[in-house]
Amino acid sequence: MSQPQVTLAFEDGVTRMITVEEDQTIIDAAYKARINIPFDCRDGACGTCKAFCETGEYEEGEFIDEAMTEDEADEGYILNCQTFPISDMLVQVPMTSAQAKTGATTFAGEITELERLSESTVKLGVKLENRENLSFLPGQYMNIAPPNSDFHRSYSFSSSNNDDHCTFLVKYTPGGKMTHYLTEEAKVGDKLNLTGPMGSFFLRDADKPILLLAGGTGLAPVLSILDKLAENGHSQPVRLIYGATFNHDIVETERIEALGEKLADFDWFTVVSSEDEEHERKGYVTDHMDPQEHLHEGDAEVYLCGPPPMVEAVRVYLNDLDNPPSNFYYEKFTPNANAESGAATGSGSGTDAAPKEEEVTVTHSSDEKSKSMSVSYGDRESGEIHLAKTESEVIFEALRALEIGVARLLINQLDDEDLDKLQQLAEKANKYIHNDEFADVTRFIDANNDFHEYLFDRSGNPSMQQAYAGLRNVEIMQEQLEDGFQVQPGLAQDHLDFVQALKGKDIEAVKEVVSRHSAKAVGTMNTAIEKKAQIH
Repeated sequence: MSQPQVTLAFEDGVTRMITVEEDQTIIDAAYKARINIPFDCRDGACGTCKAFCETGEYEEGEFIDEAMTEDEADEGYILNCQTFPISDMLVQVPMTSAQAKTGATTFAGEITELERLSESTVKLGVKLENRENLSFLPGQYMNIAPPNSDFHRSYSFSSSNNDDHCTFLVKYTPGGKMTHYLTEEAKVGDKLNLTGPMGSFFLRDADKPILLLAGGTGLAPVLSILDKLAENGHSQPVRLIYGATFNHDIVETERIEALGEKLADFDWFTVVSSEDEEHERKGYVTDHMDPQEHLHEGDAEVYLCGPPPMVEAVRVYLNDLDNPPSNFYYEKFTPNANAESGAATGSGSGTDAAPKEEEVTVTHSSDEKSKSMSVSYGDRESGEIHLAKTESEVIFEALRALEIGVARLLINQLDDEDLDKLQQLAEKANKYIHNDEFADVTRFIDANNDFHEYLFDRSGNPSMQQAYAGLRNVEIMQEQLEDGFQVQPGLAQDHLDFVQALKGKDIEAVKEVVSRHSAKAVGTMNTAIEKKAQIH
């Protein structure tokens, strides 16, 4: 029998679906999915995890009357810590999704806009209930499902994270389920379910020139990023190269122009690859990139969202440069090989393809010039490529960017319990540093990892969780650090200052603390590596 799926329905209308493995209780499966249903005993003795099963078959396990009476069990009440599902179930959980800290939340939405921008692109506008509860980073996406459907598709925001309504660009794919729904069935006023935010492709904090590259509907997250740069008053040059197959694939040009007028130094152009089209610039984006104008001889940061061939072509192009950019972030659509008819021709962030099974995989690679990491989740692969500085510089710079990003996501969602937990984790890590020396480096590394990992787990975003786990910061610290090695002054205090900045909801203070902590971590690692080399 296939693994049962349990739908958890919370009091605020949010639902989450979990898959329960053989010999696994509902509460164990929920915690694996990072849904924090409360419990006290796990033994069927307290009743804290009591809920009501509307539909489905299950083994109820053992319990005592103080936790749940036999009459309640006959009515359909269950203890999540004792219940083993036999079939799919619908369980009413007597708490809100916020109390369960579900992270990636399902929002109810109403279609406000359905516009066929071109032969290949549909614009979808959605008004979310409880919009104030959604915080996303420019570049991230949502999983979107029609009501009562058995499928969802992943689409990146094309809107600002401050807009009341959310917008998405969907590639028109004949035979695609979402394409059929949006063009044949959906109408303004219809309901949708949206789960997220998801993804580890997002705008990092950096005061550098930026090159944005978009392929097809990969324009969507690039528009969201461009909007954020305009809002922030980014003073460095921003360039955009927008690639498409045909002239009719080029959309949202007026919006690009309007956003560009808000930036101090912006320029952009389009490139069309079809040989049969007449266009000012033909070929591929790499045919028209200039190392000085677009990359500032390696000083620019590059963001790309597009189909796999485009990502690979740009990666090779950048790697062959004498002065490649120090940071290259990308997201590509990786549809299932067995996707439905017409769905396997991915074109960035809005393709209507059947998502792969949602398992997270992390891949590392390196060569003489660069180090890279990619995170694959569902139908997305997000990656980052950094110039090969020292390994610790690459790791802690990546951690700095991710940590500021996850702090932005959660800074208005963290409650007193979260902040108290972070404080405890910071103090525990600091116990193993005495007089700016590692007193017990093994315990410090474990406690330090628990501290830094907390917000990523709290986010409920599998891609960001695995992006953090894939940094290998624990591994390199275990390899290089030893008891008695010096710690840069103030490193331990930074942990406490980080918590205080979150308590004050001061993102600028968070950025300052994380940046200086990153610099101290690199300095500590480099000093340790030098000292270890002398000793050995």
